[in-house]
Amino acid sequence: MSAELQIAAKMIELVRELAGRSAEAEVTVRHDALALTRFANSAIHQNMAEATTGVRLRLHLDGRTASGSSTLTGADGLRSLVERTIAAARVTPPDPSWAGLTRPAALHISAGHPGSGERSGLEFGFDEATARATPGERAERVRAFVDAAEGLETAGYCRTGYVSAAFANTAGQAVEGRTAEAAMDGIARTGGADGVARLATSRLAELDGAVLGARAAVKARAAAEPAELPPGHYEVVLEPTAVADLLQNFAVFGFNGKSWAQKQSFAELGAEQFDPSITIVDDPLGSRGEPAPGLPFDDEGTPARSLVLVREGVTRAVTHDRTSAAETGAESTGHGSSTSRSWGPFASHLRLEAGPVSSPGGAAGSPVIAESARPLVARMRRGLLVTDLWYTRVLDPKTLVVTGLTRNGVWLVEDGEIVRPVSNLRFTQSYPQALSPGRVLGIGAESVLLPDSWSRGRYAAPALHLASWNITGNASG
Repeated sequence: MSAELQIAAKMIELVRELAGRSAEAEVTVRHDALALTRFANSAIHQNMAEATTGVRLRLHLDGRTASGSSTLTGADGLRSLVERTIAAARVTPPDPSWAGLTRPAALHISAGHPGSGERSGLEFGFDEATARATPGERAERVRAFVDAAEGLETAGYCRTGYVSAAFANTAGQAVEGRTAEAAMDGIARTGGADGVARLATSRLAELDGAVLGARAAVKARAAAEPAELPPGHYEVVLEPTAVADLLQNFAVFGFNGKSWAQKQSFAELGAEQFDPSITIVDDPLGSRGEPAPGLPFDDEGTPARSLVLVREGVTRAVTHDRTSAAETGAESTGHGSSTSRSWGPFASHLRLEAGPVSSPGGAAGSPVIAESARPLVARMRRGLLVTDLWYTRVLDPKTLVVTGLTRNGVWLVEDGEIVRPVSNLRFTQSYPQALSPGRVLGIGAESVLLPDSWSRGRYAAPALHLASWNITGNASG
């Protein structure tokens, strides 16, 4: 039994002692370790590391629900947390939406999952070398990135981390697991033009700073002295770094079970909302031989599992925690979190399935173009190659109309050839509409694992060739 599970079990004992046998309680204990090496102006300027063990208690007592948390894991700290949460529950308004506790259930075993301990039943994939990575090992990758940029100004980060967690509740569910991750994200710059390269993985050894730095530098050099284009609807090839933003917004606003229950989501179960080439899966347990990016259970103790959200263009599911599931007559999909009752349950490991393998063709063999995007660009008559999207904001959650800017390189393509770089552009586009039936002209044959901007989630994204993307402004306005 891990240290985290021992703490969780002790908390359940304290709840029964102090709140009585009728109280319902769930406890999540997480040991989070994160280490980050940042660089700017082509030099490391910060090495930081933090490791924290946190305990979260959610208590349902006499029809009322309260939550509390602490980083004090000694006997006095745990007792104080239970006492404070009981006191809060007694003055909290009644909670008619309480969905009860997760009943004892086995975790879903995946050969790629980095589980640990007898209760997880999982033994595969956890990379100790990544979990215990040193500043020197991250610095080696930063040096390789900077050297590969060959004199261009560079900036970014290399990070490693791991989570060891456990869950227990008064209904008898008790599970544990752990996961490790690494990521690198960097830019190269010349004359005001930027190029980017980023990658997420479960093994630090798979991060090659030289490959990423060279790619960022090629992009930056090719993006110098851009021309302006007028607003309008353009055919586009979005590289994986741009497609990741689509997946993130689909997860948070589109397939979110709370938004769906409140009719604030575009999702219509059983409807053909996407092109038949589109299949989107949430893969917290890993796939394609990749170690899992997530824990094997959520913050409510529900076992995590692979969930098909869209299959061949048809929307099949949305993500639920116990609250949204109870409200809609569904079952939890294992997406409960400390904030899901407020913000809704959403996926953080989405995969857009890649397309069939095809030969590059044409003259689109430019190193500027991501490998899997080359066949797509070669087929484009006139349109834009877009590296990245940023500062995206949702204007209408129901239709998922998003506005944002391109970043880190845009090029005009004519007859499969890159003609010239283009200055950054503002767009206003419904993401589901862009992927609707008949609008997806091609999907890259390789998915790239990319880190989430705000969390440890990640997205597996191929390049996309889309018939139309709504450009609403350029560098001049």
